Amino acid sequence: MAIYKRGCDKNGTDGTCSKCGKRRSCGVYWYKFMWKGELVRESTKQGNDKVARQMEAAHRTSLAKGEVGIREKRAAPILSEFCEKRFEPWVKSTTAAKTWLDFYRVGLRAISDYRPLSNLKLDEITSEHAAEFAAHRRGQKGGLQVSTVNSSLRVLRRVLRQGAEWGLLQTVPRIKMLPGERHRERVLGFEEEARYLASASEPLASIATVLSDTGMRPEECYRLRWEMITWTNGRNGSLLVTHGKTKAARRVLPFTPRVKAVLLARLEKAGRPEEGWVWPALAKSGHVEPCSLKRQHRRALRLSKVRQFVLYSLRHTFLTRLGESGCDAWTLARIAGHSSIAISARYVHPSEDAVLIAVDRLGGHRIGHSQKGSAELTEAEGLPTAMQSKS
Repeated sequence: MAIYKRGCDKNGTDGTCSKCGKRRSCGVYWYKFMWKGELVRESTKQGNDKVARQMEAAHRTSLAKGEVGIREKRAAPILSEFCEKRFEPWVKSTTAAKTWLDFYRVGLRAISDYRPLSNLKLDEITSEHAAEFAAHRRGQKGGLQVSTVNSSLRVLRRVLRQGAEWGLLQTVPRIKMLPGERHRERVLGFEEEARYLASASEPLASIATVLSDTGMRPEECYRLRWEMITWTNGRNGSLLVTHGKTKAARRVLPFTPRVKAVLLARLEKAGRPEEGWVWPALAKSGHVEPCSLKRQHRRALRLSKVRQFVLYSLRHTFLTRLGESGCDAWTLARIAGHSSIAISARYVHPSEDAVLIAVDRLGGHRIGHSQKGSAELTEAEGLPTAMQSKS
């Protein structure tokens, strides 16, 4: 008997799942076996391995008794029809509006426009078709950026994986991303940040200050409302992020004294309202949008003579500084609103002192956490007692 689990990834640290944080503890079991030269593979829709084995055994018994024949495979739908009638309504109802507009909608349009791919059935799509799609996107309009092409490939991969989860595909082809993608890795120095903030006009200066001291995503900051702010929580107050890129984006962030001062000044200037947008604007949404700050941002860069960066880099700067301060990956993920600990791990680089302290703590567990016991063990090993305090 052969059962295996699907739906639990290995994108977390040490091969753990980014969803549950453990090894293969979420997802459902499938079984597969050969019967008279044909492969039988079906989902049990169960998370219990014992029940899955019982279901596999029952299927084998039914085949042996002739009660059932080899079940015919369901005809796989055409990619374009699947995206339009099933995937698109599902993703609209399960993701944030911004994620749909900026990520999924753009990717699905690119897929549907490339007929050699969109006219294929789901089970006909191979890694070669994905590579041809990437080459087509790369050659469009004088050559699209690698990050743009990879974004389309990620949407295609998500579509195929969802088809497999719904039982329309037996296996998902490997979708390989193009190399050379540029990430938002620009980190501002403290002197650069001070020059930029001094040159920025309002409301950009206040927004940039909040981004630098909270690590919020820009769109989370733009949608900030007064009713989300509490002045009594913690030492300086806090704010609640209610909407974001993922479910993990909902979180409470404490204020630094600088953020508290900026928001209090904003509150007084607005007439101390109890509700409404913190950064109101004439945009259709009623609050500041990325396009609202482009001119101010370009002007601040020119006046401050700071090297080009996007406002999202202020979030990256905050998280980098947080990681360098000794914050562990789990706490950083909570503050940043990351859905996967693997993303947060990029900002955490344990120093040599932190490694020595961790090993010393392990030794403390071995001898009962006592300094006396540590000294006795050190003397027994013939090492100077002073060496144990080096870490």
